[in-house]
Amino acid sequence: MVKTNLMAELTWTEYQERLERENPIVMLPVGALEQHGPHLPMGTDHMIPMAISRRVAERIPAIVAPPFNYGYKSQPKMGGGQHFCGTTSLDGHSLSRILRDVLMEFARHGARRVAVIDGHYENSMFLTEGIDLAMRELRYDGVRNMKIVRLEYWDFATEKTLAKVFPDGFPGHALEHAAVMETSISLYLHPELVRVNKIPKDPPANFPAYDVYPTNTSWVPPSGVLSPAGAATRDKGKFLFEEYVATISVALAKEFGTRGGKTAGKRAGRKGKGKK
Repeated sequence: MVKTNLMAELTWTEYQERLERENPIVMLPVGALEQHGPHLPMGTDHMIPMAISRRVAERIPAIVAPPFNYGYKSQPKMGGGQHFCGTTSLDGHSLSRILRDVLMEFARHGARRVAVIDGHYENSMFLTEGIDLAMRELRYDGVRNMKIVRLEYWDFATEKTLAKVFPDGFPGHALEHAAVMETSISLYLHPELVRVNKIPKDPPANFPAYDVYPTNTSWVPPSGVLSPAGAATRDKGKFLFEEYVATISVALAKEFGTRGGKTAGKRAGRKGKGKK
């Protein structure tokens, strides 16, 4: 058998054997295709949770499914908005139904433990809806031992790590789109895809406490970056990434009752509206 934790690289018989023998967690990374300034790839939101999932699968019994590369519509205060070229999004009900369909298929295969790892904040409630639809239908079908965990990876950094990454104080997740955190992690994971010489120097976005429709695009910095990313470094990305892997591994091992890695400390709570 080829040694891999990636569902797409397994044969159907190998996948079936793994499900029957190990009852592994099936990890589903979910992201978006969205602008991330002139310096980061548009696939950042699915590339990061995919990398986290692959590393977590080295610590706990897990199989990593192919990621969702498209997500819900970019919002100005989280991802800059829909007006940027390349941002390619789904309607909310489409995302919910696609997730429902995939979860139902996982259940048909025999998977009973699933972790949905989100990397795009706007997805949150539509993923919740997709999970709810799948769980409701599975109960009707008599499947009552399915368990699903949904999480946003950025919630799993400890206060200690955030203090290292932001020595002058953590500004909150709301303005971290394509900023220090995502740029640092990208420098660690795939530095060849970071256009360091194109990191913008726009000041932080200053949004009012309300939304308007049609979107007022003048609120968003022209670069699409909501907060300066100049302080990003590979070392900061390493701190963050390793924290996410360690704490998510522990959380999933605890929730699903399986073996896992060592805890990395007290989990940091969500701050601001949420990191996109």
